[in-house]
Amino acid sequence: MQAFIRLHAADDVVIARAQLMSGTTIEGVAVRGLIPPGHKVAMRVIESGQAVRRYNQIIGFASKRIEAGEHVHTHNLDMGPDKGGFARDHAFCADRKPAPERKTATFQGIVRADGRVATRNYIGVLSSVNCSATAARAIADHFSRRNNPQALAAYPNVDGVVAITHGTGCGMDTEGEGMKVLERTLAGYATHANFAAIVVVGLGCEANQINTWLAHSELKQGTKLHAFNIQDTGGTAKTVAKGVALIESMLPEANAVQRVPCSAEHLVIGLQCGGSDGYSGISANPALGAAVDLLVAHGGTAILSETPEIYGAEHLLTRRAVSPEVGQKLIDRIHWWENYTRINQGEMNNNPSPGNKAGGLTTILEKSLGAVAKGGTTNLVAVYEYAERVSAHGFVYMDTPGYDPVSATGQVAGGANLICFTTGRGSAYGCAPSPSLKLATNTALWERQTEDMDINCGDIVDDGSSIAEKGQAIFEHILRCASGEPSKSEQHGYGQNEFVPWQLGAVM
Repeated sequence: MQAFIRLHAADDVVIARAQLMSGTTIEGVAVRGLIPPGHKVAMRVIESGQAVRRYNQIIGFASKRIEAGEHVHTHNLDMGPDKGGFARDHAFCADRKPAPERKTATFQGIVRADGRVATRNYIGVLSSVNCSATAARAIADHFSRRNNPQALAAYPNVDGVVAITHGTGCGMDTEGEGMKVLERTLAGYATHANFAAIVVVGLGCEANQINTWLAHSELKQGTKLHAFNIQDTGGTAKTVAKGVALIESMLPEANAVQRVPCSAEHLVIGLQCGGSDGYSGISANPALGAAVDLLVAHGGTAILSETPEIYGAEHLLTRRAVSPEVGQKLIDRIHWWENYTRINQGEMNNNPSPGNKAGGLTTILEKSLGAVAKGGTTNLVAVYEYAERVSAHGFVYMDTPGYDPVSATGQVAGGANLICFTTGRGSAYGCAPSPSLKLATNTALWERQTEDMDINCGDIVDDGSSIAEKGQAIFEHILRCASGEPSKSEQHGYGQNEFVPWQLGAVM
């Protein structure tokens, strides 16, 4: 294999497969200095102010003259004088194409009474506010298979009882955007197909009043949804005892399920990337995109998110929009984020993270170009706001922050019943009630952190495996996981601490 990767003939840079020593020759260009794996090498002289291309797309502008063979990174590449990099041609619908030929894969799912299909079968304990989080967790802990293995012994079809707690719910405007987002997020979890039943625990005096939330969310208490407050119950111990008793009464019905063949059209996959590196846009992300194309062909849905991490590549998505209205909705969210970061005295290029940069990513433009590859190549059929219920089938977009727990929380609230998460630096993440599959972008990570990684995409870089082959393997792994095969994060017990609703507005 060559010591470098050239992604497009017009690119100004190539990517090091392994560490390159000074003097190494690449296509007749001598490397200047040490180049870490995953980092960029200039293949020609680039004058100060000139655009630099990777994927035949602009990833930034030279902040000073860059010599051929030189390391291209934060010391000589930035976004450009306007901090937005360059003016993008959104070209709404220019690359719209016919729907793919319909295919008919199946998985072993759990069909709810209302027709929704689950990939897991949990009972959830939601807290309305941080003040009730300890009680909610104590209720769930009573049923922990690690701490109390007999509690669920008679209920083998119940995957567990999980606490969905958070750090907000009070100290906020009861009529503000932040409260609306919280209510929408909690409602999405309360009605998620992967929950057989829900218990909601409040304090009693919080801003996020349970009865108000239920009314706004058009939810009613019943045999599968119980809600009560610590103050009304008479204290913590009584609250925990009440919650335990309620769940014990719910378990027989929750256990009375079986997995049956279900169309892959019922799969809703949240797409995530975290701890990205210079290989993310070469291996795991495009391979996941190939799996997404297969999923869409089978009638399923994939949700791309993390708006700060598609910034600079949004024009590649708007070109695939099915209508100008869909494309404009995405651009409206981009403008919202530009204003949001500005009023908080930040900028969109505050992302990439230090770990991303250590892995070879320099600007948000470069990171975004790799990130959008997770979305495959099919049409963009809808754009949703954070935690909105996803009803469309196909490739869709949800506006979320780039911070993975917040982003995935919104996707699950929207209905994602499985998460696919690519990582190059390494991630340990799970997302109850939806299983999370982790895809390693490089073999070194796979070998170092195998206990947390589900799929290795490093062989695309190392051994010449094709994107299409890996996409097929990922799709088949998705079907197995959706059918009940546990992910690595589930084996480790991840998922309860990763519920992080997007907190908007002032903390009062």
